[in-house]
Amino acid sequence: MADIKKGLAGVYADTTKVSKVNPETNSLLYYGYPVDELAKDRRFEEVAYLLWNGELPTAEQLSEFQDAGRARRGLDEATIAVIEAMPKDCHPMDAVRTAVSFLGTLDPQHFTPNSDHIREIGLELLAKLPTIVALDIRRRRGEGYVEPNPELGYSENFLWMVFGDGPDSPLNKPGDVECFEKSMILYAEHSFNASTSTARVITSTRGDTWSAVTGAIGALKGPLHGGANEAVMHNMIEIDDPAKAEQWAKDKLAAKDVVMGFGHRVYKKGDSRVPTMEAAFKKLATEHEGSEKWVEMYDILAETMYENTSIRIRPNLDFPAGPAYYLMGFDIPFFTPLFVMARITGWTAHIIEQYENNSLIRPLSEYVGPDQREVPARP
Repeated sequence: MADIKKGLAGVYADTTKVSKVNPETNSLLYYGYPVDELAKDRRFEEVAYLLWNGELPTAEQLSEFQDAGRARRGLDEATIAVIEAMPKDCHPMDAVRTAVSFLGTLDPQHFTPNSDHIREIGLELLAKLPTIVALDIRRRRGEGYVEPNPELGYSENFLWMVFGDGPDSPLNKPGDVECFEKSMILYAEHSFNASTSTARVITSTRGDTWSAVTGAIGALKGPLHGGANEAVMHNMIEIDDPAKAEQWAKDKLAAKDVVMGFGHRVYKKGDSRVPTMEAAFKKLATEHEGSEKWVEMYDILAETMYENTSIRIRPNLDFPAGPAYYLMGFDIPFFTPLFVMARITGWTAHIIEQYENNSLIRPLSEYVGPDQREVPARP
């Protein structure tokens, strides 16, 4: 009997320079830089450049990178028509997946020719995914397409395209802009997770990058991977009252139910991204009237889960990200598309790495079906 590793748990499939969970310091490193330090004062575009090039950009490189991205933000009429034609009740991840796949049909290169082309596609999607998500949000509300603003930074432009710049817009709340920017950096990359592995498998066949990203989006849609931040907010809305939070968590634990937003397959001492996101969420909450109950519920759930589990289970990044996105005004089904907007940077980095040092990914399986047998004569 072969030594089966269900879910490939504990299997090292390849090497990577892109990121590492450092057990010594319980930190997540992007090319050696702790992500919590990057999130302090770096912009999301700087982190994207780092992931694709291995080093942080100089001021000149960053300016060129930002200018190139801002010039690509707009959508052509055909892509807008594809998004507008989708059912308004389809899951937003279906809309994102389909839009990305359609954009791939416009690329004259049917297969990926080199690493520079992968970076070009990555830049195209880094620029266009916020516009795609913003358009999908607005069309479901009965609102029209808002042209991207090349004068605004990445996060400011996205919030402008979704909410405008009225007095209640997150764009006019510094805590919202800061929190959103930090969430993009923290969600950008996380080694060989399910969606990244999917992208690398497709790349290993020498398929095109559009296909690899489309496949990764499909993997991220799954609630056991990318949908956890949505589940967190659904749970909080179900609880509704902080006074009920402790008993709710204890009942879930007693029933051995999975509580989304807690625990992680890689982190053993708690998700190192949580303190940064939690601080940003709580700062954001100070700018939103009526947000106190979500913060109180957050603290009660975190304490209850820690105190009532033998392994002292802690929150992961999705736990503070869910209520943060909710306070900004995003509809819950769009939380995972926001994740896509961030993770395109990590996917692109891994697609480049797989392409440049490729080996077809083709695992074995242990057959447990019937022994060889003859086909019976037809009755």
